[in-house]
Amino acid sequence: MTNNFVHWFRGSSPYIQAHRNKTFVINFGGEALQDDSFQNLIHDFALLSSLGIRLVLVHGIRPQIDARLQKLNHPARFHNQLRITDDVALQCVKEAAGFVRVEIEALLSMGLANSPMANSELNVVSGNFVVAKPIGVIDGIDYANTGAVRRINSDAIHAQLEHNNLVLISPVGYSPSGDVFNLSAEQVATAVAIALNAEKLIFLTEASCVDTNGELIAQLTTDELKQIPMGFALNAAIESCDAGIARVHLINRHIDGALLQELFTRDGVGTLISSAPYEICRAATLNDIGGILELIKPLEQQGILAKRSREKIEMEIADYVVIERDGLIIGCTALHVNMMENCAVLACLAVHHDYRGGARGQRLFSTALTLAKTRGAKMVFVLSTQTVQWFVERDFIRCEWANVPDFLKALYNPQRNSKILFKTLE
Repeated sequence: MTNNFVHWFRGSSPYIQAHRNKTFVINFGGEALQDDSFQNLIHDFALLSSLGIRLVLVHGIRPQIDARLQKLNHPARFHNQLRITDDVALQCVKEAAGFVRVEIEALLSMGLANSPMANSELNVVSGNFVVAKPIGVIDGIDYANTGAVRRINSDAIHAQLEHNNLVLISPVGYSPSGDVFNLSAEQVATAVAIALNAEKLIFLTEASCVDTNGELIAQLTTDELKQIPMGFALNAAIESCDAGIARVHLINRHIDGALLQELFTRDGVGTLISSAPYEICRAATLNDIGGILELIKPLEQQGILAKRSREKIEMEIADYVVIERDGLIIGCTALHVNMMENCAVLACLAVHHDYRGGARGQRLFSTALTLAKTRGAKMVFVLSTQTVQWFVERDFIRCEWANVPDFLKALYNPQRNSKILFKTLE
């Protein structure tokens, strides 16, 4: 247990540094407040704030509104998933927003000794940050007091965040004429994140985003997202990414500690939505040298790879291809082309031990072969001590010493006694 904690804590340190002084907008529904586990979520909010993250919380109130309407025996009316907010419903909106806001503020104010909130001293600020307008009549339906975000007073929110205050926003907006409008919490969170140019927009959802087999979808681009049925959070994610928010997270709030796992581990437990994939295979740069060295060091120690100095990698960096995942180099290979003999050597093929089994080695291999063909190589050679079978399964065959190109003979280290294999490119 201790070793697991130390490993996790060390692994989280890059994220602690990266998230400090960044602005995160977090949305959660009114259902969260009704769960006994909501206090754990409050503790996590307090922890994020203590780590220097600038937090804006946008809460929902739908179940609280419905409960009040039910007591009044007044129907809850919706069209296209939007509430039709008549005068009675608006009164319930005001009551629900006030009640939920006060409850959250109270929980964020706890400071009991020997509890996760001890010495937290969070300052929570709410206000009229959202300027709204009525959405009016759509398809012949009068939405009455249901509104849409017109503008976010971002300067006022920024001022509070600069003073290390946590900002709490209800899904209620105000017009310059003094009218009050019921708003979609997801729309408010999206508008706030865009207005603040937040680093992350996080939706704490009622369920995980899964595929047809029930498996968690770890990542989606906005283009992929458009191919699946839309909900409020998914529409908001697309709008946010299109407006420049780098990353939107969908996290199942029912998983205890899911928010922390998503933000402070490399793989997380939610669904990351971005405009472009966050794991890419690309040409290496000088900035990748440290990551490559860290990746190949364990394999060098095991004798799987020949040792390479920083200087050698720097000199040959144009030959390297890497797989980068969320800032970490998790795979690499090098393709050294000799134009005089129309051949190439595939070297330094490595995948991080935590990311094997995902066909990343094959991806690097295929990329290297494509590069070899593009650069005019007719054959590709490899030197291997412990992975001969892997290359044999990809149509490489043993090469007799007499057929080894002269430049490769000059590089050969007899002490390693590597097997030499080759593949002819079509």
